[in-house]
Amino acid sequence: MSNDSGSGWAVAGAFLEAFAGRDFAALSECLDPGVHFRALIPPGLVDVTGADDTVGRFRHWFGADTFELIDASVGRVGDRVTLSWRVRTSPPGDPTAVAIVEQRMFAAADVRIQSIDLLCSGFQPEQKENRS
Repeated sequence: MSNDSGSGWAVAGAFLEAFAGRDFAALSECLDPGVHFRALIPPGLVDVTGADDTVGRFRHWFGADTFELIDASVGRVGDRVTLSWRVRTSPPGDPTAVAIVEQRMFAAADVRIQSIDLLCSGFQPEQKENRS
């Protein structure tokens, strides 16, 4: 990855836009075909290689009937692009079971994302007093 401070910004923005729209084809276009995806999620570690398997994880987690992006940001830590988001979602068939999910992603990226390290809060029941 280049030391250019602009390196990775465009693909990070495109990734976040695709994620927000649940456009999984566009999400795949942001990823290098050999992307290495590691995630620490409840109940444990996910470690896959390849754009299809990586996008499959996001589709599994966020392909729900309801999906609302509450907050999102893009930043940088050293040579890594960082993305974070908080989502309100509910499972298919039960729109009353509202959950909040927060994830933080660190990525090596230039034109495409080559590796992702992600930390996930898990799907936490939303507390009514926290609804905005």
